[in-house]
Amino acid sequence: MITSSARPLSSATVRIGVFDSGLGGLSVLRVIRSLLPAAELMYVADSGHAPYGERGDAHVIARSRAIASFLRGRGADLLVIACNTATAAAVSALRQDHPGWPIVGVEPGIKPAAGLTRNGRIGVMATTGTLRSERFRLLAQAHAAHVDLRLQPCPGLAAAIEGGEVDSPEVKARVAEHCTPLREQQVDTVVLGCTHYPFVAHHIQAELGPMVRLIDTSDAVARRTRHLCESLPARAALPLAAAADAAKLWTTGEQGRLESFARRWLDFAWQADAAVIPD
Repeated sequence: MITSSARPLSSATVRIGVFDSGLGGLSVLRVIRSLLPAAELMYVADSGHAPYGERGDAHVIARSRAIASFLRGRGADLLVIACNTATAAAVSALRQDHPGWPIVGVEPGIKPAAGLTRNGRIGVMATTGTLRSERFRLLAQAHAAHVDLRLQPCPGLAAAIEGGEVDSPEVKARVAEHCTPLREQQVDTVVLGCTHYPFVAHHIQAELGPMVRLIDTSDAVARRTRHLCESLPARAALPLAAAADAAKLWTTGEQGRLESFARRWLDFAWQADAAVIPD
């Protein structure tokens, strides 16, 4: 088990905790690294309890609370919930639990999609849990009242990607199944509403066609994270261009699967371990 003690923000490096229901949040972690190369990154893949999108809110909130406490106990100065479902279900509870601790959530990019669509038809690919949430309803109400929003729940897709073989026949079949209705509805913009989906964006693009624009919010989340880091105490001491130590990765599932995924998708040093994080 990799452990490290909490410390005050008098040191040179900010420590960022990131978690997801599984491996999908690595798509966010790699963008955060590109914008904050000196940050100390910690990531928890809760693969032993995935997928969140097919669980109830009570389960997601309990897991989110447990992982947030795990990361804060290891000195995270800021938390990134790299999971749309966990953000929808648990971000309010986590902010109440940890007042004053900066927390960044992930939400489907409906606002940018509404500004980019040419024909007014936008597809949203997401888990059932994300699409049924009150937070998503309010997001759509705020930013999509003037467009035709086509919601496409994708049961099984995140779990298939979690298997690690993103080019497997099973993954391709799931992508084709969920993209077909959106293609038939002639959407011209599709929101990737789960952090697992960027890893199969090439398959989604192939199914929808080259003229359909895909919206991934990883860049926006990383920019928000950088902005909050800049406002932390002693943030001026952080060397923006220096290379940080290896990112620390934990999984509540199979360590080998996390390592295989990280080898393929992360272009920076990392160190992986298994973790038991009880509710």
